[in-house]
Amino acid sequence: PTILTAFGASFYFYSDEHDPIHVHVENCDGRAKFALTPSVELIKNEGMKPKDVKKAKALCETFQEDFIEKWHEHID
Repeated sequence: PTILTAFGASFYFYSDEHDPIHVHVENCDGRAKFALTPSVELIKNEGMKPKDVKKAKALCETFQEDFIEKWHEHID
């Protein structure tokens, strides 16, 4: 499910996800993947501009607890 849309980017995860807890982010330029535990860290960037990666990471940090809660609601 998509859990957030901001600055033209969608934050989502898949129904059959695996650890570590993470979120995918996609915009018109590309996509990235961020680990949410134990801290927010970029796992992969496929074409997103550095400024957008920075914005996405900041939003992941802001909503980290909410994203983790949504992960557990959907995946567990």
